[in-house]
Amino acid sequence: MSTGLLGSAGVKSEGKRRLRSREWLDTPELYGWLRRAAFKAQGFSELAYEGRPIIGVCNSWSELTHCNAHLRDLAAAVKRGVWQAGGFPLEFPVMSLGEYFMRPTAMLYRNLMSMDVEESIVSNPLDGVVLLGGCDKTTPALLMGAASADAPAILVTGGPQLKASWRGEELGTCTDCRRYEQELRAGRITGADWADLQDNIIRSPGHCGVMGTASTMGAMGEALGIALPGNAAIPAADPRRARLAEAAGRRIVALVERDLRPSAILTRGAFENAIRTLHAIGGSANAIIHLCALAGRVGVDLPLRLFDALSRTTPVVADVKPSGKYLMEDFHNAGGVPAVQRGLLPLLRGDVLTVTGRSLRENVAGAEVYDRAVIRPAGDPVSSEGGLAVLTGSLAPNGAVIKSSAASPGLLGHSGRALVFEDHDDLTRRIDDPDLDVRPDDVLVMRNAGPVGGPGMPEWGFLPLPKKLLERGVRDMVRVSDARMSGTAFGTVVVHVSPESATGGPLGAVRSGDVIEMDVPRRRLDLKVEDREIQRRLEEAPPAKPGPTRGYGLLFSRHVTQAHEGCDFDFLVA
Repeated sequence: MSTGLLGSAGVKSEGKRRLRSREWLDTPELYGWLRRAAFKAQGFSELAYEGRPIIGVCNSWSELTHCNAHLRDLAAAVKRGVWQAGGFPLEFPVMSLGEYFMRPTAMLYRNLMSMDVEESIVSNPLDGVVLLGGCDKTTPALLMGAASADAPAILVTGGPQLKASWRGEELGTCTDCRRYEQELRAGRITGADWADLQDNIIRSPGHCGVMGTASTMGAMGEALGIALPGNAAIPAADPRRARLAEAAGRRIVALVERDLRPSAILTRGAFENAIRTLHAIGGSANAIIHLCALAGRVGVDLPLRLFDALSRTTPVVADVKPSGKYLMEDFHNAGGVPAVQRGLLPLLRGDVLTVTGRSLRENVAGAEVYDRAVIRPAGDPVSSEGGLAVLTGSLAPNGAVIKSSAASPGLLGHSGRALVFEDHDDLTRRIDDPDLDVRPDDVLVMRNAGPVGGPGMPEWGFLPLPKKLLERGVRDMVRVSDARMSGTAFGTVVVHVSPESATGGPLGAVRSGDVIEMDVPRRRLDLKVEDREIQRRLEEAPPAKPGPTRGYGLLFSRHVTQAHEGCDFDFLVA
């Protein structure tokens, strides 16, 4: 962490705090003079910044990240707010991560982006920063970097897309993309239908309009108290999104004046609130990895058993895809995260401090639920337990995760023979083979897709069902891997198996025909093979395929932690 480099931001001088940015500008050396000249070169007179806090607008805009392609407009709104409050805003770019275009996965570069964010804050004359993100990995990367830098910070995400409509049905990316792809492979829709759907599925700026990872992480920003109330669900195209960004610009100036930093907000209580909110909204399993990584940056221990313990006593109240029926636009109209949290207050740490300067309890005191079909009462929930469950057993000694709220109830207790795929290429090559020996009650297993084996732990965990079974009407099977799964996906899918197969985890010992037993109520995932046989197989397994030999890939493979530890770099953990 670089917290110490920012220590001067809190220096007091006879009751008045000296701004950190003055260390760059009020120096007798030549560079102090040149920095002022550089501002003048951009058209800023000294009146623009003299006596004002300098606020960084950290923008992950990119045309390679369509979810974030509207962030330039939000940056302009943030700047308005900063000027209104007496600050001096300066926008700067950071790496942008988009799951659609980056191969093998944007997750491979989350830690790199977080380093970009941290070093950009630390190395520049910034007194505070507004973090602009949206697509899945940009939000946790922004938060991780800002937490390590520990300058006053506030998060603004880009918001979800508007609801799509196709042939009279309301749809949201990419839950319904995945559903209709299955129907295409099953022969239930035509190639022309599929092309027509593509023309209609995304109808506005913003990230996926379901409770996928992007929406979930926007909600986590709210739940942690580092984003303003309402941040998660206001649609990207709604003018209220720009007004929220403007309000964040005003608020960051107040945070600088108070010297209120992420370290004061990202407390153990805040993380517990986030975990309960995650369960209540049926959020993405990826949030577990991102919350563990963020907690590691501030020295808070978040073991998987805590996620599971809080799941046992937290109901799912948001009936939003992929766990439910509705879309993020509906969720916003129903009251959003503040309405969910007000209903959960008996379970939450209501006294925690937030970027509003008030407690969580104060923030949500006036929140109301406007549509009880979308946000259900705690006494009549979608599910009596949280949306995510943590499994352990001989197949996952350090844990695995299942999004039980999006699974088939009849498969939550299941025993079946394994059908093993060595990696994603093997899966792609064989899954639609008409001669594949597969039955509906089998357990599909894929390995070599974890943090090291992927590399980067791609979103390959939503294993496609064999075409021969889709044609027979099968729409779900138990699937197990050391990969991740998109938060927009659904089904009885076990992911994040830890330790991963590429580092010697027992997933590497599974053979086709072995029996795998899953019992979600008992939180068990077991390979029904003797421990000694598992060990013998692992000892006799062929060596792992060679990893990267240079550059960032080599750094990643040597220093990334396992899924249950957040997949951060070991040298970035507090």
